[in-house]
Amino acid sequence: MTTIKIEGMTCNHCVMAVTRALEEIDGIKNVKVDLKKGRATFDEAQPVDMKTIREKVEDAGYRVAP
Repeated sequence: MTTIKIEGMTCNHCVMAVTRALEEIDGIKNVKVDLKKGRATFDEAQPVDMKTIREKVEDAGYRVAP
């Protein structure tokens, strides 16, 4: 299981947008986004480049925290 911190989420719409963005990436499954903790967790069925994850989240309007 991989955990990343997400910045910029303020509501459940944000949670859905980040969830959708991550689910669109090949190799990512079981996405869970926690608004209160500001993080997303997911399983990788195959290795996924963090650059790809960061780009998808940013395209949705949010930021992966370092």
